[in-house]
Amino acid sequence: MKLTLKIWRQKNAKAKGTFVTYQMDNVSPEMAFLEMLDALNKKLVEQDIDPVAFDHDCREGICGSCGMYINGHPHGPVPAITTCHLSMRFFKDGDTVWIEPWRAKPFPVIKDLIVDRTAFDKIQVAGGYISINAGAAPDANANLIPKKNSDAAFDSAICIGCGACVAACKNASAMLFVSAKISQFALLPQGQIEAKDRVRAMVKAMDEAGFGNCSNTGACEAECPKEIKLQNIARLNREFYKAF
Repeated sequence: MKLTLKIWRQKNAKAKGTFVTYQMDNVSPEMAFLEMLDALNKKLVEQDIDPVAFDHDCREGICGSCGMYINGHPHGPVPAITTCHLSMRFFKDGDTVWIEPWRAKPFPVIKDLIVDRTAFDKIQVAGGYISINAGAAPDANANLIPKKNSDAAFDSAICIGCGACVAACKNASAMLFVSAKISQFALLPQGQIEAKDRVRAMVKAMDEAGFGNCSNTGACEAECPKEIKLQNIARLNREFYKAF
């Protein structure tokens, strides 16, 4: 395939960025999207041009670091997958592909497609944990938990903190991320002891980071690669009200 790539290039956080056009020939439909970018960077390096900077790590849809905006969608046009799992077979010969970083004030651009997601780390540090004795593992049936609750807690815990929800939201809200981290403990007995302190601290950290309010449009759920549900936001609101 032949593709026209429109990629956001920005030297650093203070520099003014712009889209730069690159032509790519002989792109195999079997390539992963990041492999296509690897091929572009190899070409740029051979031409003594600064390669495109982008985040990646596991390339297995687990770490959440590969986030980028592709043709108007976080992680690309295919639902429920991360950028590293996006295949070039979902594009056609002659397509123009627009690639840009997350657009949110709390996620400042570091370089090109890389943004600083330290704000998520600060929210997690504020209360996204439980204080327990980390000794020997207890028996599996020591704390009986309804299956419905354990399943819902697991569904929340699979959030990878990629930031797609923030990028998709017109208000750059982090409510889906924070609510997932709250829900994974709010549904389990181990999380009850610190529940009030947790929700107060995490919401405070979210507000201090500059994230916007929930827009109630559902774009976060629609674009989340792990399909985190909006009902978590309702649970976050209930937990927050109970904490005062």
